[in-house]
Amino acid sequence: MGSRGLVRAGRWRTLGYLMGQIFCIASALLFGAMAILGRFAARSGVDTSTLLLLRFSIAAVLLWGIVFARRERLPGGRDLLLLVGMGALGYAGQAFAYFSALEHASAGLVALLLYLHPVIVAVLARAVLGQSLRPVHLAAIALSVAGSVLTVGSATDGTVRGVAYGLAAATVYAVYILTGSRLSKGASPVASTTVVVTAAATVFTLVAVVRGVQLPGSASGWAAVIAIAVVCTVGAVALFLAGLARLGPVRATIYSTVEPVSTILLAAAVLQERVTPARAVGAALVLGGIILLARADLERERARASGCMPSSPRSVPGYEPPTSR
Repeated sequence: MGSRGLVRAGRWRTLGYLMGQIFCIASALLFGAMAILGRFAARSGVDTSTLLLLRFSIAAVLLWGIVFARRERLPGGRDLLLLVGMGALGYAGQAFAYFSALEHASAGLVALLLYLHPVIVAVLARAVLGQSLRPVHLAAIALSVAGSVLTVGSATDGTVRGVAYGLAAATVYAVYILTGSRLSKGASPVASTTVVVTAAATVFTLVAVVRGVQLPGSASGWAAVIAIAVVCTVGAVALFLAGLARLGPVRATIYSTVEPVSTILLAAAVLQERVTPARAVGAALVLGGIILLARADLERERARASGCMPSSPRSVPGYEPPTSR
């Protein structure tokens, strides 16, 4: 490949990073709305297992409709097994651990434990996948986790079982993210999300058979459930998988830490919850970590695009210029 080809490939990589950043941040914003919508759903009388059943079932029906309408090619072989595991074990397991933790610890403590997942992802990516961590990654993780601590607020009340479930939720989510980073380049976000969500829906269908269902008792409750399924599941998961393919697990999780910031801003706007000074500082730290990483990544990719740095095939895991697809 000549110098012009290298520069062109570098520009595609830079575009891939930009799109990956946008996808992950947009995904986090959509996920951040789930806590607000979940509160409206809970007020209507729906229980947790039924909410999860409706969330994933409605999302699965919508996604299958999109797959058939667009004639999407479903993943097969290794990718299919990974995606089924991500849905049945990852999504379902994380949800079970998360809501079990809420039964034994405060919501603040559970949220704080869950947002340890960027650290767990970074450690596992280094130990298991052999991915290198630059100082900017460590600094961004430190800022984002510190910001998440302040954003969640004081959270010290909880039993040992609650802490164990919270750590399990964070660990399962970290493994889910790392598993998603191993998907092949041919797995489209829509088709991948369809398999993940269908597997999760199957698990909660079996739970419903055993425990029964408790449906929403109002129109507003149904509206919240449908919004959770469409916005916070179909949209959020598809955007995250698309961003994960372009950024890799460590960067994707750092950009996703904007989620608690999104939640507190929405809570202030919709539920009139007060934004304390500590939470404002926490939000600033999270955004500071994201901006730090974004600037470093873009500078690095611009240097590659100009031919000042050698290109590495691992620089953008799972991303290729559209011309090669």
